[in-house]
Amino acid sequence: MSTLRLSRPGGGSALRARIGRLTPVAVTAVVVLGLWQAVIALFDVPVFIMPTPVMIAEAFQDDAGAILSASRATVEAVLLGLALGSLGGVATALMVSRFPRMSGPVLNAAVLINCAPVVALAPIFNNWFGVTSLLSKAGVAAVMVFFPVFVNTTRGLLQVAPLHLEIMESLAARPRHVALMLRLPNALPFVFNALKLGTTLAVIGVIVSEYFGGSTEALGVYIAYQAALPRFDYAWAGILVSGALGLALFGAVTLLERLLMPWHASLHEETS
Repeated sequence: MSTLRLSRPGGGSALRARIGRLTPVAVTAVVVLGLWQAVIALFDVPVFIMPTPVMIAEAFQDDAGAILSASRATVEAVLLGLALGSLGGVATALMVSRFPRMSGPVLNAAVLINCAPVVALAPIFNNWFGVTSLLSKAGVAAVMVFFPVFVNTTRGLLQVAPLHLEIMESLAARPRHVALMLRLPNALPFVFNALKLGTTLAVIGVIVSEYFGGSTEALGVYIAYQAALPRFDYAWAGILVSGALGLALFGAVTLLERLLMPWHASLHEETS
Protein backbone atom coordinates (compact mmCIF):
# COMPACT_ATOMS: atom_id res chain seq x y z
CA MET A 1 0.00 0.00 0.00
CA SER A 2 1.54 3.23 -1.11
CA THR A 3 1.56 6.27 1.11
CA LEU A 4 1.11 9.81 0.01
CA ARG A 5 3.96 12.06 1.08
CA LEU A 6 3.38 15.79 1.15
CA SER A 7 6.39 18.06 0.90
CA ARG A 8 6.70 21.75 0.89
CA PRO A 9 7.33 22.91 -2.67
CA GLY A 10 10.69 24.45 -3.14
CA GLY A 11 11.79 23.59 0.41
CA GLY A 12 14.92 21.78 -0.72
CA SER A 13 15.91 24.49 -3.14
CA ALA A 14 15.38 27.17 -0.49
CA LEU A 15 17.59 25.25 1.95
CA ARG A 16 20.28 24.81 -0.70
CA ALA A 17 20.11 28.52 -1.52
CA ARG A 18 20.49 29.44 2.15
CA ILE A 19 23.46 27.08 2.54
CA GLY A 20 24.94 28.56 -0.63
CA ARG A 21 24.74 32.05 0.87
CA LEU A 22 26.25 31.00 4.21
CA THR A 23 29.08 28.89 2.81
CA PRO A 24 31.15 31.79 1.39
CA VAL A 25 30.82 33.63 4.72
CA ALA A 26 32.04 30.63 6.71
CA VAL A 27 34.88 29.92 4.29
CA THR A 28 35.98 33.57 4.34
CA ALA A 29 36.00 33.61 8.16
CA VAL A 30 38.10 30.43 8.31
CA VAL A 31 40.56 31.75 5.70
CA VAL A 32 40.93 35.14 7.42
CA LEU A 33 41.51 33.58 10.84
CA GLY A 34 43.95 31.06 9.39
CA LEU A 35 45.95 33.76 7.62
CA TRP A 36 45.88 35.92 10.75
CA GLN A 37 47.33 33.08 12.84
CA ALA A 38 49.87 32.08 10.19
CA VAL A 39 51.19 35.59 9.48
CA ILE A 40 51.74 36.37 13.18
CA ALA A 41 53.51 33.05 13.75
CA LEU A 42 55.59 33.30 10.56
CA PHE A 43 56.83 36.86 11.10
CA ASP A 44 56.97 36.59 14.91
CA VAL A 45 54.76 39.64 15.41
CA PRO A 46 54.90 40.90 19.03
CA VAL A 47 51.78 40.34 21.09
CA PHE A 48 51.38 44.04 21.88
CA ILE A 49 51.03 44.76 18.15
CA MET A 50 48.62 41.95 17.32
CA PRO A 51 47.76 38.82 19.33
CA THR A 52 46.83 35.62 17.54
CA PRO A 53 43.22 34.41 17.27
CA VAL A 54 44.10 31.50 19.55
CA MET A 55 45.37 33.91 22.23
CA ILE A 56 42.24 36.03 21.90
CA ALA A 57 40.02 32.95 22.21
CA GLU A 58 41.93 31.85 25.32
CA ALA A 59 41.62 35.34 26.81
CA PHE A 60 37.86 35.34 26.19
CA GLN A 61 37.51 31.91 27.76
CA ASP A 62 39.55 33.03 30.77
CA ASP A 63 37.63 36.29 31.32
CA ALA A 64 34.25 35.53 29.71
CA GLY A 65 32.31 36.37 32.86
CA ALA A 66 33.76 39.87 33.15
CA ILE A 67 33.42 40.55 29.41
CA LEU A 68 29.79 39.46 29.23
CA SER A 69 28.96 41.33 32.44
CA ALA A 70 30.51 44.49 30.99
CA SER A 71 28.55 43.97 27.77
CA ARG A 72 25.17 44.31 29.50
CA ALA A 73 25.48 48.04 30.19
CA THR A 74 26.80 48.59 26.68
CA VAL A 75 23.91 46.67 25.12
CA GLU A 76 21.39 48.73 27.10
CA ALA A 77 22.96 52.00 25.94
CA VAL A 78 23.14 50.78 22.32
CA LEU A 79 19.48 49.72 22.26
CA LEU A 80 18.31 52.94 23.90
CA GLY A 81 20.40 55.09 21.56
CA LEU A 82 19.21 53.14 18.53
CA ALA A 83 15.59 53.55 19.60
CA LEU A 84 15.90 57.28 20.33
CA GLY A 85 17.81 58.05 17.14
CA SER A 86 15.46 56.00 14.97
CA LEU A 87 12.27 57.44 16.42
CA GLY A 88 13.65 60.97 16.20
CA GLY A 89 14.77 60.45 12.61
CA VAL A 90 11.44 59.00 11.47
CA ALA A 91 9.41 61.67 13.30
CA THR A 92 11.50 64.49 11.80
CA ALA A 93 11.24 62.93 8.34
CA LEU A 94 7.44 62.78 8.66
CA MET A 95 7.36 66.44 9.63
CA VAL A 96 9.56 67.41 6.67
CA SER A 97 7.43 65.39 4.23
CA ARG A 98 4.32 67.15 5.57
CA PHE A 99 5.90 70.62 5.38
CA PRO A 100 8.47 70.54 2.52
CA ARG A 101 9.57 74.15 3.15
CA MET A 102 11.18 72.99 6.38
CA SER A 103 13.41 70.46 4.61
CA GLY A 104 16.24 72.92 3.93
CA PRO A 105 16.74 74.28 7.47
CA VAL A 106 16.19 70.91 9.12
CA LEU A 107 18.61 69.14 6.77
CA ASN A 108 21.28 71.80 7.34
CA ALA A 109 20.91 71.43 11.10
CA ALA A 110 21.10 67.65 10.80
CA VAL A 111 24.28 67.87 8.71
CA LEU A 112 25.90 70.17 11.29
CA ILE A 113 25.04 67.79 14.12
CA ASN A 114 26.24 64.79 12.14
CA CYS A 115 29.59 66.48 11.45
CA ALA A 116 30.33 66.77 15.16
CA PRO A 117 33.03 64.18 16.05
CA VAL A 118 32.22 61.51 18.60
CA VAL A 119 35.26 62.50 20.68
CA ALA A 120 33.67 65.94 21.11
CA LEU A 121 30.13 64.73 21.77
CA ALA A 122 31.07 62.18 24.43
CA PRO A 123 32.52 64.67 26.98
CA ILE A 124 29.63 67.08 26.34
CA PHE A 125 26.99 64.42 27.00
CA ASN A 126 28.93 63.21 30.04
CA ASN A 127 28.79 66.76 31.39
CA TRP A 128 25.07 67.08 30.68
CA PHE A 129 23.82 63.74 32.02
CA GLY A 130 26.67 62.49 34.21
CA VAL A 131 29.64 60.26 33.48
CA THR A 132 27.99 57.07 34.69
CA SER A 133 24.54 57.87 33.30
CA LEU A 134 23.04 55.58 30.68
CA LEU A 135 21.67 58.62 28.82
CA SER A 136 25.13 60.08 28.25
CA LYS A 137 26.14 57.01 26.22
CA ALA A 138 22.78 56.49 24.56
CA GLY A 139 22.66 60.18 23.59
CA VAL A 140 25.86 59.91 21.56
CA ALA A 141 24.52 56.81 19.82
CA ALA A 142 21.19 58.54 19.14
CA VAL A 143 22.93 61.48 17.45
CA MET A 144 24.90 59.12 15.22
CA VAL A 145 21.81 57.10 14.29
CA PHE A 146 19.52 60.09 13.74
CA PHE A 147 21.13 61.43 10.55
CA PRO A 148 21.06 58.30 8.33
CA VAL A 149 17.54 57.44 9.51
CA PHE A 150 16.29 60.96 8.88
CA VAL A 151 17.85 61.29 5.42
CA ASN A 152 16.84 57.85 4.17
CA THR A 153 13.31 58.03 5.59
CA THR A 154 12.76 61.47 4.07
CA ARG A 155 13.84 60.14 0.71
CA GLY A 156 11.43 57.21 0.97
CA LEU A 157 8.54 59.41 2.09
CA LEU A 158 8.97 61.82 -0.82
CA GLN A 159 9.63 59.27 -3.56
CA VAL A 160 5.97 58.38 -3.99
CA ALA A 161 4.46 57.73 -7.40
CA PRO A 162 2.35 60.73 -8.54
CA LEU A 163 -0.40 58.37 -9.65
CA HIS A 164 -0.73 56.98 -6.13
CA LEU A 165 -0.96 60.50 -4.71
CA GLU A 166 -3.66 61.38 -7.23
CA ILE A 167 -5.65 58.31 -6.23
CA MET A 168 -5.44 59.24 -2.56
CA GLU A 169 -6.51 62.81 -3.35
CA SER A 170 -9.43 61.56 -5.41
CA LEU A 171 -10.54 59.57 -2.39
CA ALA A 172 -10.38 62.74 -0.26
CA ALA A 173 -7.69 61.23 1.96
CA ARG A 174 -6.38 63.48 4.69
CA PRO A 175 -2.63 64.15 5.03
CA ARG A 176 -2.30 61.75 7.95
CA HIS A 177 -3.98 59.01 5.91
CA VAL A 178 -1.58 59.65 3.01
CA ALA A 179 1.35 59.46 5.41
CA LEU A 180 0.24 56.25 7.13
CA MET A 181 -1.18 54.36 4.15
CA LEU A 182 1.06 55.51 1.32
CA ARG A 183 4.22 57.32 2.35
CA LEU A 184 5.28 55.14 5.30
CA PRO A 185 4.87 51.78 3.47
CA ASN A 186 6.84 53.24 0.57
CA ALA A 187 9.59 54.42 2.96
CA LEU A 188 9.98 51.09 4.82
CA PRO A 189 12.85 49.79 2.61
CA PHE A 190 14.70 53.08 3.12
CA VAL A 191 14.08 52.95 6.88
CA PHE A 192 15.46 49.43 7.21
CA ASN A 193 18.54 50.28 5.14
CA ALA A 194 19.17 53.18 7.51
CA LEU A 195 18.60 50.99 10.58
CA LYS A 196 21.17 48.47 9.35
CA LEU A 197 23.70 51.28 9.16
CA GLY A 198 22.46 52.68 12.47
CA THR A 199 23.15 49.44 14.36
CA THR A 200 26.88 49.67 13.68
CA LEU A 201 26.97 53.41 14.34
CA ALA A 202 25.20 52.97 17.66
CA VAL A 203 27.74 50.38 18.82
CA ILE A 204 30.64 52.62 17.77
CA GLY A 205 29.11 55.65 19.48
CA VAL A 206 28.56 53.88 22.80
CA ILE A 207 31.98 52.16 22.86
CA VAL A 208 33.81 55.42 22.08
CA SER A 209 31.78 57.40 24.63
CA GLU A 210 32.61 54.80 27.28
CA TYR A 211 36.29 55.53 26.68
CA PHE A 212 35.67 58.98 28.16
CA GLY A 213 34.27 57.60 31.38
CA GLY A 214 31.45 55.41 32.48
CA SER A 215 30.44 52.55 34.69
CA THR A 216 33.24 50.13 35.50
CA GLU A 217 31.01 47.41 34.05
CA ALA A 218 30.94 48.68 30.47
CA LEU A 219 32.56 47.14 27.42
CA GLY A 220 34.36 50.30 26.31
CA VAL A 221 35.79 50.79 29.80
CA TYR A 222 36.87 47.13 29.87
CA ILE A 223 38.69 47.46 26.51
CA ALA A 224 40.45 50.67 27.57
CA TYR A 225 41.46 49.18 30.93
CA GLN A 226 42.88 45.98 29.40
CA ALA A 227 44.78 47.94 26.74
CA ALA A 228 46.32 50.16 29.42
CA LEU A 229 47.63 47.25 31.53
CA PRO A 230 48.66 46.18 28.75
CA ARG A 231 46.79 42.93 28.06
CA PHE A 232 46.01 43.28 24.39
CA ASP A 233 44.65 39.77 23.95
CA TYR A 234 41.97 40.58 26.52
CA ALA A 235 41.34 43.96 24.88
CA TRP A 236 40.89 42.26 21.51
CA ALA A 237 38.47 39.79 23.10
CA GLY A 238 36.34 42.76 24.16
CA ILE A 239 36.64 44.30 20.70
CA LEU A 240 35.44 41.10 19.04
CA VAL A 241 32.48 40.93 21.43
CA SER A 242 31.52 44.47 20.43
CA GLY A 243 31.76 43.39 16.78
CA ALA A 244 29.54 40.40 17.53
CA LEU A 245 27.03 42.77 19.13
CA GLY A 246 26.92 44.83 15.94
CA LEU A 247 26.43 41.69 13.82
CA ALA A 248 23.64 40.47 16.11
CA LEU A 249 21.78 43.78 15.87
CA PHE A 250 22.27 43.86 12.09
CA GLY A 251 20.81 40.35 11.88
CA ALA A 252 17.87 41.31 14.11
CA VAL A 253 17.03 44.28 11.86
CA THR A 254 17.30 42.06 8.78
CA LEU A 255 14.94 39.52 10.35
CA LEU A 256 12.48 42.26 11.27
CA GLU A 257 12.66 43.54 7.71
CA ARG A 258 11.73 40.11 6.37
CA LEU A 259 8.80 39.86 8.77
CA LEU A 260 7.38 43.32 8.02
CA MET A 261 8.15 43.47 4.29
CA PRO A 262 7.69 39.98 2.82
CA TRP A 263 6.28 41.65 -0.30
CA HIS A 264 9.39 43.66 -1.17
CA ALA A 265 11.18 42.76 -4.42
CA SER A 266 14.68 42.73 -2.91
CA LEU A 267 13.75 39.93 -0.48
CA HIS A 268 12.39 37.80 -3.32
CA GLU A 269 15.62 38.32 -5.25
CA GLU A 270 17.65 37.07 -2.26
CA THR A 271 15.61 33.87 -1.94
CA SER A 272 15.31 33.15 -5.65
